[in-house]
Order: sequence, then structure tokens, then C-alpha cells
Amino acid sequence: MSASGGADVFVHESAYVDAGATIGAGTKIWHFCHVMPGAVIGERCSLGQNVVVMNGTRIGNNAKIQNNVSVYEGVELEDDVFCGPSMVFTNVINPRSHVSRKSEYKRTLVKRGSSIGANATIVCGVTLGEYAFIGAGAVITKDVLPYALMAGVPARRIGWMCECGERLPDGGVGTCAACGTSYARRGEGIARVDSSQGTP
Repeated sequence: MSASGGADVFVHESAYVDAGATIGAGTKIWHFCHVMPGAVIGERCSLGQNVVVMNGTRIGNNAKIQNNVSVYEGVELEDDVFCGPSMVFTNVINPRSHVSRKSEYKRTLVKRGSSIGANATIVCGVTLGEYAFIGAGAVITKDVLPYALMAGVPARRIGWMCECGERLPDGGVGTCAACGTSYARRGEGIARVDSSQGTP
């Protein structure tokens, strides 16, 4: 590893981490990965086999990126994001092999705690809200509300998910049966209830 890294960083001997990348303490980078210059990866992350992290991308703390995922320029993952095996990010809406569109990359933001299922596709230019849950194989073409459970092609919201990863009651309002966290309506979506104030 020729990049700057924190304490206890593990990089498998088959992986490449280019000079100019920054790796946080406790992060593990497994077989056949490639982390490119200017990439910033936080602490306690795990990059599974064959993960590519492109120039200028940012990955927060405690992110889990499973096998065969490419994090393209323009993508930002906040803390505690999960990317399932072989899920796909894009960074150009209308690619052509013979037309250079490097100046047209669109930003994709995956907010804290979101989970993206295996083989899902996130079309560039969208934001996934906090703790959104994208089902396996879903295709996301527009912004996703916090806590929304998305499925299908193109994806639509089919429910709401708790921060702990369990499905909430119909409508998303009420208390999670698994962990006891409560939620209330906020605008078009839901928000966690602050137990100290009784309001979201």
C-alpha cells in the first residue's frame, strides 16, 4: 500500500491502493481491489473481493462494500452504508463509447445507514435518504425518502424500514417490534421519534 493509511489498515497482497488515496484506521481491503488516487475511505470499512473505488470518491466510516462493486467518481457514501454483492452505481445518464462525458458526471449521495441489496442498480444523480433500504435487483431512478423500502424495476416504495433493519408496520408510523424505536409521519415520509421530547 502506497497510500496514506491509519492504524491497523489491512490491504490484501493482491489489492492495489494507489498513492494519493486515504484509508481510515481499521479498514480492510480484500482480494483484487483497486483504490485509486484521491479516494477517501473512512475508518472500520470493509471492501470485499474485486471492489473498485475511483478517483475523488468519498466513503464514510463503517461502510461495508461487498464483492464486485464499483464506486464511481461522483458517488459519495456516508457512514454505515451497506452495498450488497454486485450492486451497480452509474455516473453518466447517457453514455456513448465515442462521446467523452467526463465533465458530465452526476453526483449520487447515499446517506447514513442506507442498505443497497445485491444486484440493485442506482442510476446516477439521485440521493438515497438516511436508512433507506433498496431491495435486491431494484433499479433506482429517482430520490429515495429516508427509511423507505424500495423494490422493483423501476423501483417503487413498498414500505418502511427501521434503523435496525426490520420492516415497520404498514404506514411506517408506530413502534418497531424488534428494537422498540418509534416513528411518526413527517411530510411525505417518516422520522424517528425523539424519546426525550416525544416528537420527530
